Amino acid sequence: MSNALKRRLAAGKAAVNGWLAIPSGFSAEVMAQCGWDSVTVDMQHGVQDYQSMVQCFQAMQAHPATAMVRVPWNEPGIIGKVLDGGAMGVICPMINNAAEAKALADACLYPPAGKRSNGPIRAAMYGVASNYQKTANDEVLVIAMIETQAGIDNIDEILSVPGISGIYIGPSDMGLALGMIPILDREEPNILAIYEKLLASCKKHGKFAGIHNGTASYAARMIKMGFSLVTIANDSGLMARAATEAVNVTRKEAGERASV
Repeated sequence: MSNALKRRLAAGKAAVNGWLAIPSGFSAEVMAQCGWDSVTVDMQHGVQDYQSMVQCFQAMQAHPATAMVRVPWNEPGIIGKVLDGGAMGVICPMINNAAEAKALADACLYPPAGKRSNGPIRAAMYGVASNYQKTANDEVLVIAMIETQAGIDNIDEILSVPGISGIYIGPSDMGLALGMIPILDREEPNILAIYEKLLASCKKHGKFAGIHNGTASYAARMIKMGFSLVTIANDSGLMARAATEAVNVTRKEAGERASV
């Protein structure tokens, strides 16, 4: 079992991450061959459950994109299950302090580093079954979402927790927590200053930073800013955007007969 995304990040290269909200193996298969470095099943806000996650992983397995999951919450039961199902990375929402970061790391890692229970029913199939438990702690990415003022204030202690691989910024929830509207591609100077602070802390602790983006151009800008893992919208959003553009271009170029 080898985590290609982890190798890429360790080499200092940025990674472009896809996001699966649609509970469909077919759409996951389509997304997995589009050039993403990793693809994340969203079990928090996507229309995904555990069974659809497994189907997405099965559909993606023939392609090189690393499979990850955003879990619904910092709860060891579901974290253990997504890892047993084959996730190579766990993105966990609303990590606000060191204690919550430690609980996340404990749920993701086998003893003695953590408290994960043994039972990698699908994950063991990615390598030699008897070796999975020996390598899992070194391969799984443990990613804490920073979305609140508490998370921002406590970033150094969060990144100091053994087992935490990096952070992932949720701009919409961060905006809500700071009294702003929930949007992705933010331009507020104080938010951009927060991003700089979080990036500086990651650099100090030797960890990577990721962020969710609405557009490809903003994602590219975030890479230039220093982020190493950038997500662009999600599968349903990209489909809706492309479909809307196709309809609008057709109507415009066809003229009056095709107008609404």
